[in-house]
Amino acid sequence: MEIALITIFPEMFNSLSQFGVVGRAFEKGIARLHFFNPRDFTHDNYHRIDERPYGGGPGMVMLAEPLYQALCAAKAQLGQSTPVYFLSPQGPVFSQKMATQLSKSKNMILICGRYEGVDQRFIDAYVDHEVSIGQYIVSGGELPAMVILDALIRLLPGVLGDPESALQESFQNEDELDYPVYAAPRSWQDHNVPEVLLSGNHKKIKAWRDQQAKAKQEKKS
Repeated sequence: MEIALITIFPEMFNSLSQFGVVGRAFEKGIARLHFFNPRDFTHDNYHRIDERPYGGGPGMVMLAEPLYQALCAAKAQLGQSTPVYFLSPQGPVFSQKMATQLSKSKNMILICGRYEGVDQRFIDAYVDHEVSIGQYIVSGGELPAMVILDALIRLLPGVLGDPESALQESFQNEDELDYPVYAAPRSWQDHNVPEVLLSGNHKKIKAWRDQQAKAKQEKKS
């Protein structure tokens, strides 16, 4: 998977590409990141990428032209038909189902906004999808982009050691939560592993796990 990121802070993604199973995905070449900084596509001495909003109001607005030029460069490398995603609180909330869908993509472009927002003309003309990670505000699109990339890259073939791991996780089946898990020792601080997990009866173990997952979901609801 080829992923282009339009961001003024490409260095923030070092933590994603250097650690854990997702970091190993980049090491293996299963996924590759390409960065396009809007500042590199400006032509003034200050590399200005923002301006005060028309009509007044707080904050600054990211300019359409540097974003457009960065997008053109990204599409020239990944392909003109590459879908464009903008990390935005106005988009539908990201979910495991969406992660699964995105993991089937060959490539994608993620736009990380900053400041008060992005010139709406750019969004209307060039963004295919807006995506949110929740009903709260963060300083920019970089952290939401990392959340989305972590969730979908781990679903790519060859990333997890055991492909079944991804299929059994929380939310993989709509809103279903995962069952509780235990490991050695059998007794820890006077708390014991449930006997059914030591029984070797896989039918009973599955029934217990299903019941526990259902109880978690009911408690959350």
